[in-house]
Amino acid sequence: MMNTERAIEKSIKSKPKGTLFFPEDFREYGSGVAVRKALQRLKEYGTIKSLAQGIYVRPKINPLIGEVLPTADEVAQAIAKRDKIRIVPTGTYALNALGLSTQVPMKLVFLTDGAPREIKLGKRSIKLKKTTPKNLAAKGSISALVIQALREIGKDHLSTAEKFRIIELLKSENPRHLKHDMDLAPVWIRQIMEKAL
Repeated sequence: MMNTERAIEKSIKSKPKGTLFFPEDFREYGSGVAVRKALQRLKEYGTIKSLAQGIYVRPKINPLIGEVLPTADEVAQAIAKRDKIRIVPTGTYALNALGLSTQVPMKLVFLTDGAPREIKLGKRSIKLKKTTPKNLAAKGSISALVIQALREIGKDHLSTAEKFRIIELLKSENPRHLKHDMDLAPVWIRQIMEKAL
């Protein structure tokens, strides 16, 4: 048991502070039970902090503001990588990520091809919503966000300023990706995207 704990601690300390960990990352060091017990003890010692069930971080300390924890987005990306699933931000979060809204939602909603679920991170949460492959087929990171952000705003509520901002953002997207992604968007969104080419 002690060997499992020591091996896990050594592995964690070899990674930069702020790194996220899952029990699955330490399969090679012992059984599932041994790994969970070791992580529980390392949490008690303060070596790691639990963010949610089965999600840990090696805390990063800022001399001015104290403990700096990973953002909900970083946690979502780490879960996607672990589970080998695709995720796309939706709604208010897509608007925020594009700089079209200053509102930071307490619940981050992502479309996914993985299992639907909700992960609580203190006061915030990550919701993974099952969707069709088409909704995850976008190749461009900006165009994928734009499609979701425009769906959130709605055709009749889009301001001229927002429209111009979106076209400007899309100009920095890879043109090949943009052309590919336009075919996935509803007609009214496609017409906006075309203006960026």
